[in-house]
Amino acid sequence: MPSLTYADITTATDRIAGHVRPVTITRAEPGRGDGPASGAEPYRLHLALELMQHTGSFKARGAQNFLLAHREAGTLPAAGVTIASGGNAGLACAWAALRQGVPATVFLPTTAPRVKADKLLGLGADVRLVGREYAEALTACEAFAAETGALASHAYDHPLIAAGAGTLLDEIHERIPDLDTVVVSVGGGGLFAGVATAARHHGIRTVAVEPENCRALDAALRAGRPVDVGVDSVAADSLGARRVSATALESARQDGVRAVLVPDAEIVRVRGELWDDRRLAVEHAAATALAALTAPDRSGSGDHGYRPAPGEKICVVLCGANTDPADLARTTA
Repeated sequence: MPSLTYADITTATDRIAGHVRPVTITRAEPGRGDGPASGAEPYRLHLALELMQHTGSFKARGAQNFLLAHREAGTLPAAGVTIASGGNAGLACAWAALRQGVPATVFLPTTAPRVKADKLLGLGADVRLVGREYAEALTACEAFAAETGALASHAYDHPLIAAGAGTLLDEIHERIPDLDTVVVSVGGGGLFAGVATAARHHGIRTVAVEPENCRALDAALRAGRPVDVGVDSVAADSLGARRVSATALESARQDGVRAVLVPDAEIVRVRGELWDDRRLAVEHAAATALAALTAPDRSGSGDHGYRPAPGEKICVVLCGANTDPADLARTTA
């Protein structure tokens, strides 16, 4: 698969203009435990509220770019589109398919949150529950595409999907032209690859954040190639890819990129804090990115959490909000 380029992202920007909501950016204060040393100038924190995007996550960008590109090329079949997803990519795909007037068949693992499955049904998607992990749903989706002729989309591992996600960074840069660092959570790596590609063009550092026990990017960097990993995290419904994309690995090897890990306990705490302090109801994947600024580096190796420099201007992407609000009360780790 060819490398993702900044030209791919500018093409996606033109293609999806008017089809997605511009990101909302808000200024925030550093949270508990993530301030600088005493007497130092605090870093400057912004939050990119992509949770307010259509279907509740950034995935709408890639889905629109994918389907509109196929519509332009005349390769969008009457059988519609199919995708395997932990939920968010499926929602975005079904929403974009509805706007294009074609059917969508979405394969979910049985562990996907009920709120996501219910929203898919509301969008008119044909929902198939298969297996307990994303990888099992993906196998069933591929077989379905081969049998029916439906267009196979992908939750993250496709240049059109990643390029669509990368349009988010250009919008952030327009609003914060002197941005130093963008922080994003990583599952399979579509959001990260797109954002990192655009960030590199603008001279912005990218911090890629994974849960300790959903660490496909970390494992790929250590192995020198994408490898399968175990999936066991509170954020696994969105970040539970067994294997990161080759494009994401290539992006992570570039200058100006840092990959870090965070524990589940900190993800849960930060998610509760976002609700208690800001009334932002986010899914665990969104909290994962912000948790990088507070997670302790227990190993002392520097691979847990990210400590901003004094005065550093940071934007953390809160990538999604498809969550059950019943469990938003703060949990003490």
